Amino acid sequence: MSVLLYRLGRFAYGKPWYVVGGWLAVVASVVALLTVQPVRLSNEVRIDGTPSQQVIDDLARTLPEASGGQGMLLFQAPDGTRIDAPEAHAALLAAVDAVYRHDHVVDTREVLAQEVAKGTDSPLLQAQAAVAKAVGAPASGPVPVPLLSGGQPVPGVIVSADGSTALLQFQFDEQTYELPSGTVDSTVEAAEQRAARGGLEVLPSASMMEIPEIVGVGEIAGVVVAALVLLITLGSVVAAGLPLVIALVGVTVGVGGAFTLSTVFEIHSLAAVLALMLGLAVGIDYALFIVNRERRLILDDGLDAREATARAVGTAGSAVFFAGSTVIIALAGLLVIRIALLSTMAVVAAATIAVAVLLALTLLPALLGLVGERIRPARTRRETHERTPDAEHGRATRWGRRLVRHKYAALTAAILLPAVLALPAADMKLGLPSGAGYNSDTGQRRSYELTSEAYGPGYNGPLLVAVDSTADGRALTPRTLAAVASELRSTKGATSVSLAGMNAKGTTAVLGLVPATGPNDEATKDLVTAVRDKSARIGRAHGATLGITGFTALAIDVSDRLADVLPLYVAVVLGLSLIVLLLVFRSLLIPVVATLGFLLSVSAAFGLTTAVFQWGWLQGLIGVDATGPVVSLLPIIITGVLYGLAMDYQMFLVTSMREAHVHGQSALDATVTGYRRASSVIVAAATIMVSVFAGFVFNAQPMIKQAGFALAAGILIDAFVIRMTLIPATMALARESAWWIPTWLNRLLPDLDVEGDKLAQRVPLPRPAASPSRGEAPATESVG
Repeated sequence: MSVLLYRLGRFAYGKPWYVVGGWLAVVASVVALLTVQPVRLSNEVRIDGTPSQQVIDDLARTLPEASGGQGMLLFQAPDGTRIDAPEAHAALLAAVDAVYRHDHVVDTREVLAQEVAKGTDSPLLQAQAAVAKAVGAPASGPVPVPLLSGGQPVPGVIVSADGSTALLQFQFDEQTYELPSGTVDSTVEAAEQRAARGGLEVLPSASMMEIPEIVGVGEIAGVVVAALVLLITLGSVVAAGLPLVIALVGVTVGVGGAFTLSTVFEIHSLAAVLALMLGLAVGIDYALFIVNRERRLILDDGLDAREATARAVGTAGSAVFFAGSTVIIALAGLLVIRIALLSTMAVVAAATIAVAVLLALTLLPALLGLVGERIRPARTRRETHERTPDAEHGRATRWGRRLVRHKYAALTAAILLPAVLALPAADMKLGLPSGAGYNSDTGQRRSYELTSEAYGPGYNGPLLVAVDSTADGRALTPRTLAAVASELRSTKGATSVSLAGMNAKGTTAVLGLVPATGPNDEATKDLVTAVRDKSARIGRAHGATLGITGFTALAIDVSDRLADVLPLYVAVVLGLSLIVLLLVFRSLLIPVVATLGFLLSVSAAFGLTTAVFQWGWLQGLIGVDATGPVVSLLPIIITGVLYGLAMDYQMFLVTSMREAHVHGQSALDATVTGYRRASSVIVAAATIMVSVFAGFVFNAQPMIKQAGFALAAGILIDAFVIRMTLIPATMALARESAWWIPTWLNRLLPDLDVEGDKLAQRVPLPRPAASPSRGEAPATESVG
């Protein structure tokens, strides 16, 4: 591997414009495709095969007008005024009319007008009257009233009991992510323009988000911090700029390429953000690792830039290749559980990682070929190369020796700290993000709170119960629907039940069920469970089948399904990755310790995420003021991503130790030497990655916010506590046993030559490397 990559690096350095031109053609192609077709992202958390999703799919066939994306707009009158004041009332009616007339919005007024024209022969009106009579008024809480126009109720609009707000609930003819770009935003704008005439404020619900903001101020700040870290680490603007170029090209090709396929495949917004986060972070880190190795070969071994670049790609590039492979394996494990949503995320993120690795091994040496000797600061180009490695890394050497000397204390601290941080994870509750998860200054949060105050928290997450006739072609009678509605109304936690719609044949009806509690409350989950438990009995008694869907039902099903597949996913990822680590390090102990260390860091990440986002601890430090459940998708996504990234640092650190050990140093000497060589780049890489991930904490989307925080916290703990503390202490404790492997197994394993031993034999250094300084004295003598 090292010899092959050495040749690749040498070719790219010598023929830079061939490589640069090829990548420019790829970038130009992606940009051209993006300019001719719109980007379509989804916020929908859809898992096929779950009971609630099956209800939605069945409605799309039997009652299409009830299966589109839901919209909800809250209209608020100015302080001290009422929504039914003449001017405000006129503006409200105009706004509602503008929404219903908008493209892709289902105009329920037309349906109602057709039914009214039928008079007493209308099955829908008969059923609505029967249901209303059977369930009566809500048992508790504020009682909303319909908005009237000419003495008739306006479909889909209710007014709060105090008259200060009105709530418009409507449906699009397609799911939100399937709508043409800009449809949701233009619908809200149309309502705002008319409502402004009466001084009304329009607040869209959390479901009225079309394409979330993927890159904002926080994300840009993270990249700026990364640039500063690169400048400090590499000491040259030119050198610091190269990793940024690699990362930006990587996300352009990886994420941009995924966007070009968004009209063909459904891509979730979190998939795009995850790919963007990973592309920026690993693109910078992988390039940094190679550039740092190239500079060390120039400064410490006196090589010219061409030879140093080729050898850096051959040695550090091997570690990058296998580190990237580990991340890709961890992401590819998501394909095993056969959930389309997660499979798309895995493919997009893994493809972006693969692009980052390919760029680091091809475009980076080509750019280094264009830069030439300018990769070094000007002052070092005027100096001789008689610089000792210890002079450059004295602090890292001293800290490495201290860890080796105090290995028991270091090991204990590295285990206890993440274990304590993981404790809150025992109380982690999973759910889907609602308006309550947004910060208080957002329209989504204000809409959620005002709706809760004026109508009750259940209106933020109404449930839908689909009722289908079991007799082929026989319509549901008003009496049947009234009986079913009465049964539902009597369920603990139900506030109101109404008939939301019925198909032309009368064989399928949808009942709206409003809970007494919010969408993520335990009481609402109990209500969903209770309805499901009694649905079979109700159905048998009335000749119908019942299915419940809605926000809370979807959250329950998603959480249950992901909890079921998580053990399988973890087993697959750990199994495959253990094999890769065994091949790379040729040791039994190192892969096991690396994996156990990851379990500590991911548990701590979940504990911190629970404490901050669910309990509300220390939220002021990161600009968050909302609590809610941990997003259901996070545990499985963070587990895979964090494992892959954790193994990046494991590769960078332990390959440096193995390189020293293979070249003749004892286990303790190799531990200190490897720590000295890798510590600075790991600290810089981890700081960069934490900065990039932390930038996404300031995204408005709760799902993206939590993902950024969990990854930043996990990398912080894994890099500095596990890799930089626990691993060296364990290596010092195990000594030569750390590198033990049965002879028969050693013969069976292919020699990947990650440490570059074959490269050193086949392509010797142009001149002998500098002799070891006093700082390279055997660790057995210096640490005792």
